[in-house]
Amino acid sequence: MEVYHRMSVFLLFILALLFFISCNQQQGERSMFRAENNIEFDTVSLVARHHLDGDTANPYCNIGVNFVYPVSSGRMSLDMLQQFFIRNTLGTPYDTLSPSGAVQAYMHNYIENYTADARTYRESAEEIRELNNFISGIDASDSEHYTEDFFYSYYESLSDSIVYNYHGILSFQVKQSNNKGGAASYDSYRNYVLNLNTGRQVTENDIFNAGYDTALQRLIIASLLEQANAGSIEELEDLGFFGVQEIVPNQNFLLNDKGIIYTYNKGEYSAYQLDAPQVFIPYEMMFSLLRENSIAAKLANVK
Repeated sequence: MEVYHRMSVFLLFILALLFFISCNQQQGERSMFRAENNIEFDTVSLVARHHLDGDTANPYCNIGVNFVYPVSSGRMSLDMLQQFFIRNTLGTPYDTLSPSGAVQAYMHNYIENYTADARTYRESAEEIRELNNFISGIDASDSEHYTEDFFYSYYESLSDSIVYNYHGILSFQVKQSNNKGGAASYDSYRNYVLNLNTGRQVTENDIFNAGYDTALQRLIIASLLEQANAGSIEELEDLGFFGVQEIVPNQNFLLNDKGIIYTYNKGEYSAYQLDAPQVFIPYEMMFSLLRENSIAAKLANVK
């Protein structure tokens, strides 16, 4: 009888322990579910090449798009969310289309523009040649991008990537790289932060107190110095930066649970030969600048 009683107590203990573990796991799963936004994504990835006059011996344009877009949303209207992604990745003219339709229309328009540019070039080159026949001292071969027979090639790649997708905040970055006949391609970055609770894009005025510019400017300069391992603004300038003392927050930022990331594209404050600076400022360095109860202030308190 005593053995049976001890066995019953032991079994009850095991059952209680399993129940405790199960409850903790469920609470952890629910907590993670609340923290991670209930959004699923898919990707449209297309590449197209178009040769002038359909002849593979001629110059061409090459366009590649890798578009990541939401396909389900438990936070805000899916239609609004997809429209936001399409508008800010591909452009406003396409935001009434489906994601795949928008990508196809964007690529078709790119090819149409290339064809139109080539046609304009040919007409201009022909006019220059005719003018050269009548006026001495003018040489058509001196014209920029001039070739004897044909236009030059275009290249473009466009993509977006999810940077942060937690706690009601969705940060994503759009990268666009293009070349229109020059020696090097030009890369640009556009950053977006969406508050899924309100359905609105987050701006600097939403997260910072009034008069934040000067204090944030000092933090941006300090971050640039640290990232470049430079001891002074003069050293930054020797590395290819310029106008650093006048640098200002440029609205081109991302948020995560660690801080804010500003992107300054080539030509803003640095030479085209340098990579676009990504300036990270942790929340603890700018906590006094954050609006009370703003989404950034709440992220700063996430553990």
